[in-house]
Amino acid sequence: MVFIDLADSTAAYAELDNAQVADVVSKVTQWIGRVCEAHHGRIIKYLGDGVLAQFAAAHDAVEATVFMQQSHTERLQKWPPPLRMGLKIGMAHGSVVHKEGDTYGDPVNLAARLSDMAGARTIWADDAVIAQLRQSFPRGQQSPDRHAGMPVVDKVRYRSLGLIRVRGLSQPQSVFQIEWSEDASSDRMTVRGALQDLTRDALSPGGSIALAWLGTSRVYAARDLPITIGRIPDSGFVVSDQRVSRTHARIEFINGAFVLSDVSSFGSWVRFTDNPGSEILLRRNQCILHATGEIALGAPFSDFSAATVAFDVTAARTAPPGAAATRSLFGDSTQS
Repeated sequence: MVFIDLADSTAAYAELDNAQVADVVSKVTQWIGRVCEAHHGRIIKYLGDGVLAQFAAAHDAVEATVFMQQSHTERLQKWPPPLRMGLKIGMAHGSVVHKEGDTYGDPVNLAARLSDMAGARTIWADDAVIAQLRQSFPRGQQSPDRHAGMPVVDKVRYRSLGLIRVRGLSQPQSVFQIEWSEDASSDRMTVRGALQDLTRDALSPGGSIALAWLGTSRVYAARDLPITIGRIPDSGFVVSDQRVSRTHARIEFINGAFVLSDVSSFGSWVRFTDNPGSEILLRRNQCILHATGEIALGAPFSDFSAATVAFDVTAARTAPPGAAATRSLFGDSTQS
């Protein structure tokens, strides 16, 4: 099951004529439907600015979504900024039930949740999709990508995001990111602050998150959370910029994940090292922080003067004697 959603359509409606945005959304979703059908997929339903599709084979679903991201991203470069609505794609494999023209089951719910969590210009898949992808090709067609540090199955690159808590599901899910850009690699972009030099709390059962802004760097173990990021001195992490709200954002450790919540007046933007071209806009909502990346406070990354906080999430390593063992939530390791 594959769920494709247009990101930031609400912001587009707020800035432009509703009829103009609705026309663009309609044309894009119909194009998504044609791409799915061309790759042996079947459209289950259109949901405003989203599309739910079903594929019999994982490699067809991956080929279709990679083509979508590549083609749509190229097209967006020619569109005005308010209409640059990227695609958020989630996919999951498993048994479903068809009833009265609709489709039900855990894979449907999981695909929708992963799409919502992935952010624009990103493809997330559960481990069942990757398992089926591996089974579809002989072992000789699976090899490590030496340049990107990721396994490759029939030219498809992917990396593990580890176990992630998904809202509405009782158990954490093993999630993978499908790399679709020809330029994508696991090389880490330069972030503000010397995060790599900070001392880690390796014994923290929940791991830790490091934050850096200009000359300030701090590491917070999971047990230290929640903390706030804001302009006032009482904030857990102070960013003294006028565009940063007094209390701008909050970082919590919820169900095994580091969750960033925007509580500001002007919003926050998040981008991850492994996908620097994709930005997640937060306005009074949340996203999960994993691996490394940056948070722009009060202004987007396109504004070079924006107050930008670097983050680096380290999963739990070795728990102290007697503590419950916690599996890595956001490890970068993969199996090929």
